[in-house]
Amino acid sequence: MEQQHDILGLPLIRNEKPIDPADPTTPRVYQLETAMGSAISIFAGAQALCVPRSRFAPVKKNSDLLVLMSDAYLLNEDYTLALAPECNALPPVVTLDDRYYLLYASMRERFPTGVPSLRHCVSLTVNGDVTFGRDVTVMGNVRVEAPEEETLYIEDGTKLSGS
Repeated sequence: MEQQHDILGLPLIRNEKPIDPADPTTPRVYQLETAMGSAISIFAGAQALCVPRSRFAPVKKNSDLLVLMSDAYLLNEDYTLALAPECNALPPVVTLDDRYYLLYASMRERFPTGVPSLRHCVSLTVNGDVTFGRDVTVMGNVRVEAPEEETLYIEDGTKLSGS
């Protein structure tokens, strides 16, 4: 740090994005950021720590957020999150079609009455424009695909199950 004059000296990452994420036709700009994970390389003797998956729930996309919003996680009395026992120590893997679920507002439109139960879900893949009704339950490995250029509506109370 002394050699760098208290500057970490991390490489810059350039992300190109539209000015308005809700409108991809708006002018594009560059967002500059650094990967803090690479900071470990500049500290002599630094070591990595293996943290169990139960200790964190990263949210990088709306697919990850949907799992946290579901009953796959429980809110403890101390306001920490814990994976529901039915998940067998692994959270469900959810993949939502970015064409329809990339933006938070677009995702919420497709779950107007709440997110499905994912407590017994291993994986859920949604391709196309799919809207979920109230009290939908997902069990096992499920793939839902809407016909091209159409909206598929999953009816209230539907139980989706797969392998």
